[in-house]
Amino acid sequence: MNSQPESAKAVEQRKREHIQIPLSQDVSYKTKTTMFEDVILFHNALPEINRLDIDTSVKFLNHPIKAPIMITGMTGGAKEAAVINKNIARACQKLGIAMGLGSMKAMIVEPSLTYTYQVREVAPDILLAGNIGGNDLRHFSVEVLKKALKDVGADILAVHLNPAQELVQKEGQAEFADVLKTIADYSKKLPIYVKEVGQGLSPEVVKKLSQTNILALDVSGAGGTNWIDIEYKRRGLDFGPLSNWGIPTALAVHLASQNTKLPILASGGIRTGQDVIKALILGASIAGMAIPALKSGNQSYEAVEESLGNLIKEVGDIMFLLGARNLDEVKKIKPMIVGRLREVIASASEVI
Repeated sequence: MNSQPESAKAVEQRKREHIQIPLSQDVSYKTKTTMFEDVILFHNALPEINRLDIDTSVKFLNHPIKAPIMITGMTGGAKEAAVINKNIARACQKLGIAMGLGSMKAMIVEPSLTYTYQVREVAPDILLAGNIGGNDLRHFSVEVLKKALKDVGADILAVHLNPAQELVQKEGQAEFADVLKTIADYSKKLPIYVKEVGQGLSPEVVKKLSQTNILALDVSGAGGTNWIDIEYKRRGLDFGPLSNWGIPTALAVHLASQNTKLPILASGGIRTGQDVIKALILGASIAGMAIPALKSGNQSYEAVEESLGNLIKEVGDIMFLLGARNLDEVKKIKPMIVGRLREVIASASEVI
């Protein structure tokens, strides 16, 4: 770990590696799943509706979106990110879904990198989230963060919590004292939601954050992209002692829904329309993903549009096969929860 502030050049190089490694190597969890496989949905052979009547739209953070999907923040701060972000943003604009940017620390430290985050030219109407690390909040004033949001045209600031990643990161600053207090103070002055980066939010953390003025939570659970392993790979290792650390996404969504009234964004290994629907049934308002969009965004705008368009179609198809006309009806569906997820939920109810 390094307690010294990073230089602008070092931040840009780290951001570049955070793009290159997921594009070129397998960075998914190897021995942990999202647990969505333990959520069983029952096929409805008599849906009594027409497929064309399915409405996938939802309002999230007072912003209407056409499908319950957000491309969550992952990149910015390196020249490669500029094209990727614009490809993703164009597709989000065309499809009417939400988008998050990667950590804006790089552009705050080095303003010449601001262009790598700017997407409003191609996506004037989407719900757009800026991003900053929870342990970086103490370094930047509310005014600085307001300016950063204005510079990229973001509607809200995502504050990401990544203590496990910081532990493993070679430049990591695992300094999280008073982060909750800072979030509480800043959330009175800025529109903020809080997210993990792939290890999940526990019920205790959810309860604490719910006492602040934040507007939503992204549980960002384990089972998809593993940022701990990305950091190990940056150090020349394939895995390490924390490689399997985290709360599976399905479990994190369920537990969060039992411990907060805030809107929940479910991310962490969301890959299919079934994953999206299962997340909503477990208590999420929308679902998010990042790496699939990063990969298609590195190819072209058309690749992103095709990939996300297929995902949105699949969400509607699953709704039809469940007999749900809209997302309110989806949330009334009772799934069968089996296997390990059922066992862990039962055990958790005894201690939470």
